[in-house]
Amino acid sequence: MTTIDSTISAQLVSAGLDPVRVQSLVRDAVDEDLDGGVDVTTVATVPPGQRAVLDLVARRPGVAAGVPVSAAVFSYVGGDAVTITQVATDGDRLAAGDVVLSVAGPTHVLLQAERPALNLLGHLSGIATLTRTWVDAVDGTPARIRDTRKTTPGMRALEKYAVRCGGGVNHRMSLSDAALVKDNHVIAAGGVAAAFDAVRARFPGVPVEVEVDSLDQLDEVLDAGADLVLLDNFDVDEMREAVRRADGRARLEASGGLSLDVAPAVAATGVDYLAVGALTHSAPVLDIGADLRQES
Repeated sequence: MTTIDSTISAQLVSAGLDPVRVQSLVRDAVDEDLDGGVDVTTVATVPPGQRAVLDLVARRPGVAAGVPVSAAVFSYVGGDAVTITQVATDGDRLAAGDVVLSVAGPTHVLLQAERPALNLLGHLSGIATLTRTWVDAVDGTPARIRDTRKTTPGMRALEKYAVRCGGGVNHRMSLSDAALVKDNHVIAAGGVAAAFDAVRARFPGVPVEVEVDSLDQLDEVLDAGADLVLLDNFDVDEMREAVRRADGRARLEASGGLSLDVAPAVAATGVDYLAVGALTHSAPVLDIGADLRQES
């Protein structure tokens, strides 16, 4: 095992990802797969010194995400012994049969890295693919598709990156970089306006979004000066009225009960964002396979 290639590290930085954290995740994934031992199947079946090429191939259409992350797995396991060609770029639309990544090197290295690389690439590409489906559903409106904090523990940066690859935008990355005043905060503070004022007073430089579940609460937070309001489980008519009442004073985010079927109608109300937790917590893995061939 080795550190990941500097070129791949630079790609990760360019994507807004921390290469140290990515390498840590890759190391954990590889170590988990080996569990302190060796790949017994590969050791038994692959002749020493054999070389090959492994192509990671999309079996179904989708959107690529995590190509350099997948490359980092092969780099970590194989070091200078492997040559990695990233055929697709994150954000590319993939057709069934498209090669995403091609790696040449010792066969035992390729097979050892195969599953962790596929797990990461398929998961992240699945998120990007689902995000792009939502983005396409609201095409022609100003509304943007936005994620939530409903992410896999330890995977938030990567999963939110995959959302960006699919054309979505990120909500806050953590509890510290923005405030979201929800119903329990409102109860604790004694009212929606009081909760908003408390956050503004304590953390004046932090963006504050307030969740409301009625038009009356919306009026309260608009009067208090909120510039971003989450409309919790509003129906389409209520959202349209909320847009009218806000009249540009605040950005509005629709949340709760959203589906692809209703997304166009919700976006047409004039809200700025649709919050879709399913992007990260329910995206199906994009089917990507690994095909081994002789090195030419």
